[in-house]
Amino acid sequence: MSILAHAPVAMEPSVVGWESMYRLIRQMGLLPFFENPIPGFSVEEHTDAEHWFTEDNLGPWDWKIDCLQTGDIVYGKYLWGGKAAFATVPVYRELMHYRRSLPKYAPTPQQQPVLDLLAANGSVTIADVRKLLGVKKSAADALMTRLQMGTRVVTGDIRRVYRGSNLHYNGWQRSDFCRPDDLYEDLSVSHSPEESFRFLCDLVRRASGDIPDKLLFKLLG
Repeated sequence: MSILAHAPVAMEPSVVGWESMYRLIRQMGLLPFFENPIPGFSVEEHTDAEHWFTEDNLGPWDWKIDCLQTGDIVYGKYLWGGKAAFATVPVYRELMHYRRSLPKYAPTPQQQPVLDLLAANGSVTIADVRKLLGVKKSAADALMTRLQMGTRVVTGDIRRVYRGSNLHYNGWQRSDFCRPDDLYEDLSVSHSPEESFRFLCDLVRRASGDIPDKLLFKLLG
């Protein structure tokens, strides 16, 4: 099968629970979390208003945990220069192949200790990164976002945090970060990074119509 071959997108009519959110991500292959410059290309725009961060319903913010824990959805900040997104493992593999070919995403001397810690421990938290590098949370967040853009790191798991005497959950979460190489099998590809990029462009255009090249480069670059 050609790398550019992809089943036509059969759009989930609306996201009303984690299962429908999961199906939508599977159908799209690659999908940002929040509304962005490409109309209709986000979980947010396919979620009924009554389920989008209301007082009584955390909606996709909480449902992303169930989607991630299926084991075949990759979540992280790897689109639009560091915005949250979802992908199926085969599609993420193409993104990883393309991104890792770009010199601008080669690990820096500051990032390498984090990757070494991941290699040794399997996962890290933002607190681990802060302790390792002696930096503030904002700096640790920025570094981990850059590693996610470089496809060196993804969200491995997300834990709900329950607080207070009644163990109330109000959406506070803690994430563990892992290397995609350790989480998913068969991430190798035999074609060129350029072919992977063309595949990704074709995938987005199939889902969202005729999109200017400039927007695709902002999305994927």
